[in-house]
Amino acid sequence: APRPPERAVLVAGALMGAGDVIAQQLVEQRGLHGHHGSRTLKMTAIGFCFVGPVVGGWYQILDRLIPGTTKVVAVKKMVLDQGGFAPCFLGCFLAITGAMNGLSAEENWSKIQKDYTDALLTNYCIWPPVQIANFYFVPLKHRLAVVQCVAIVWNCYLSWKANRM
Repeated sequence: APRPPERAVLVAGALMGAGDVIAQQLVEQRGLHGHHGSRTLKMTAIGFCFVGPVVGGWYQILDRLIPGTTKVVAVKKMVLDQGGFAPCFLGCFLAITGAMNGLSAEENWSKIQKDYTDALLTNYCIWPPVQIANFYFVPLKHRLAVVQCVAIVWNCYLSWKANRM
């Protein structure tokens, strides 16, 4: 199976870390002394090891499933992305974050049940228009990068959501 370009995976990791720094500093207002460096490292690792490879690989699969760049194709890709991929991805992301934060299986499941619907609804406020534009205007090799730029805001939200105990 083809892998997403290494650079895209590195960018995803770096932007996941950046999203966490923004979440801790601007949203939670922890200040430099209150900053949880280990949390930023965990979020960066999740970006490198999960978000980058999985999302990058998904775009390659999506391009094979629905080839082309017309408006209709862009809408079809968005529907598949948001209807199929996003709900699964979000559940996995929350589960991985909980596990990396040391939650037991029971605690993790209960946190996922608490956060999932809200996170998915927030996802649907941001991503469908972004993805239609992405699939219509942006070549495959740049899609992960475009998504990751919007994702700085999204990652900030996800980090705040996933790390609220």
